[in-house]
Parts: sequence; C-alpha cells; structure tokens
Amino acid sequence: MIAPVPFAKSMRALLFASVAAVAMTACASNRTSIPSPDYSGMPMAESHQNLAELGARYKQHPKDKAAIIHYAAALRAVGQSSQAVAVLEAGMAYHPTDAEVRVAYAKALTAAGRLEQSLQVIDNTIRSDIPDWNALLVKGATLDQMGRNQEARMLYQQALTIAPGEASIAANLGLSYAMSNDLAQAEQHLRQAVQMRGANSRHRQNLALVVGLQGRFEECRALYAAELPPEQVENNMNYVRALLTQQNRWEVIAQG
Repeated sequence: MIAPVPFAKSMRALLFASVAAVAMTACASNRTSIPSPDYSGMPMAESHQNLAELGARYKQHPKDKAAIIHYAAALRAVGQSSQAVAVLEAGMAYHPTDAEVRVAYAKALTAAGRLEQSLQVIDNTIRSDIPDWNALLVKGATLDQMGRNQEARMLYQQALTIAPGEASIAANLGLSYAMSNDLAQAEQHLRQAVQMRGANSRHRQNLALVVGLQGRFEECRALYAAELPPEQVENNMNYVRALLTQQNRWEVIAQG
C-alpha cells in the first residue's frame, strides 16, 4: 500500500527530476558545452555502481569540470543532495564564473531545498544579453517549487524561444500546470514534449501520470506499460489512485 503524497509536493518532485534531464541532444545557439547528465532513471544497483565509478573519477580529477558535474548529478540521483552541493561548492572554487558549474550548483541547491540560495546563484548566472535556456529552465523549476508558477511559465516560454522543440522545456511547462491542478493544459504540453527531440522515458511517464489523474486508467496503464516492467506499472497505478484519493477526485471522475 502506497501512502498518499501531497499532490503539489509530488508534482514538485517530478518537476525537478525532469529538470535534471535537460535535453542531451540537438543544437541550440547558446547550448552549454557539456550535456546536463541525468542518472535518476537507473535501477538502484546500476545507480550505485555509476556513483562509485564517477566518484573515483572525481577523486582522481577533483578540478575537472566534467568530473565535478557528473559526480554531483550521480549523487543527486541517489538522494545525496547535500553532498552534491558540497562537491559543487568545491568545484566553484576552481570554476567560479563557469556557467555550467553554476547551473549544476543551482540544481543541487534546489534539490537540497535551498531555494532562495539557488535563485541567487542562477540570477547571477543568467545573462540578459545571451540568456542560456538551460539556466532559465532551472530557475523556472525553482520558482515552481516555491509556488510561483506564473513566473516559472514565463521563463519556460522564454526558453522555448531560445531552444524551440526541446522536450525538457515543454515537459516542465506541462508539469507546472499539473502543479496548479490544470491537468488538461498539463497533458497538452506533455503530449507535445514526448514528440520533441530529447524526449525520454521520464517525460512519457509524467504524461501517463497526468492522464491517470484525469481518470483515464486504461490509457494511463498502457503508457506506463510501454516504459516499465509489470510490477512497477502496478506500483505506479497504485500511486495514481493514492493521489486521486487524497485529492478527493474520485467523485469528480465518476460524474465526468
């Protein structure tokens, strides 16, 4: 039995997980040179093995930017957000003005719940003359976690003008609407996201969740089944039902 999780809190968690998977393919004029790594979707054993390997690399090359960013991402993937912050704080000593390190630092701060500090870091990173869509995405996710959804959506729209067709931006926009319980808008943007470059399993699972929260359980199950093993599909379906129970949406669905 899965204990119900507050709806907005669960959406905030999904939102930042999606940000961690900022698109890793295609080109944009101001794309950062190192793709933003995402290790959060790995099975537990594989995730810990990956962490050990990246940790060893980091220990050998503690000043290397890629080693810093990837090790911090691996730490976040196993829930060690505070340690990820520490790694990036050390990295900032070697790369104090590097935008990639600063964006990764802001992500780690947000994952650790240090939202105001994250905003300060990302605001000092974004350049108004050549804004980085990756940095805008992180700031938007941080604002969404603070409940400042309208401000976040404006940043996502700005990011889409810089990097049109990026799945992670459209997915975050969809999840932002889901956080404010506008599930129809959420579904619209998530359906766009899964058709875009850089779309991944996380985006498709987020679409499944939003479909399920509207009571379309067979469609929800089919979307999950295309991505996950049967046992995990059932766990996710139980999670959807738990959210619906908490939100008292069953009667609304039954009447719809």
